Amino acid sequence: MPRPQPDDTAAVRTHSCWNHVGVHGDSSCAKLTEHIHCRNCPVYTVAAVSLLDVQPPEDYLAHWTQQVAQQHQPEDGQKLSVVIFRIGGEWLALPTPVLKEIVSVRTIHSLPHRRSAAALGLANIRGELLACFALRQVLSLGPAVDAPQERQRAIAARFLVLRLDGRYAVCPVDEVHGIVHFQSGEVKAAPATVSRATVAYTRALLPWQSRTVGLLDEQLLAHTLNRSLA
Repeated sequence: MPRPQPDDTAAVRTHSCWNHVGVHGDSSCAKLTEHIHCRNCPVYTVAAVSLLDVQPPEDYLAHWTQQVAQQHQPEDGQKLSVVIFRIGGEWLALPTPVLKEIVSVRTIHSLPHRRSAAALGLANIRGELLACFALRQVLSLGPAVDAPQERQRAIAARFLVLRLDGRYAVCPVDEVHGIVHFQSGEVKAAPATVSRATVAYTRALLPWQSRTVGLLDEQLLAHTLNRSLA
């Protein structure tokens, strides 16, 4: 198909008439009556084709081949997104990608002959029955504190719907702060002195509101929850 040719291609390239008398200018071009918009005009089409016909620099192919071949390295300013929540007196976190949603507390239907105390039963989440687990039991955090302050905070209790190892699981928590972003330099490796069983499930420590939040290992957590249903 032959390319449309305007009356003066060189002038089009130089003056970009669509920016002056066209739709991006004062709309005084007589051709707008016929074409309605500059993109329908042969002058605009030829200008676009002329840009595609420009020869790239000699090192263009080599430059982009090198860029694509380079292995991606995380930048120092790269952020980690987590959801922070509380169980008892412990503030914990999980990577945001494993969080499907946060819902209000629902009725938990117990499972007969359950072998693990971590498997609480089934919870109805939007018409689907999902396995419900007690992170308090898995992490050996102990029972909830029976105090007036704790009873007042019961209204903040929520269910976390998580996607772990390709499966959905529901975990009751006492409070959800929300999603927080950390710079990569703020993330510290978890020392072996982390208290209780959380040492086995904590892969990093995060500084947050004068506290230290344990970032849980979602893969290890998924393995433990799956075993509790076996």
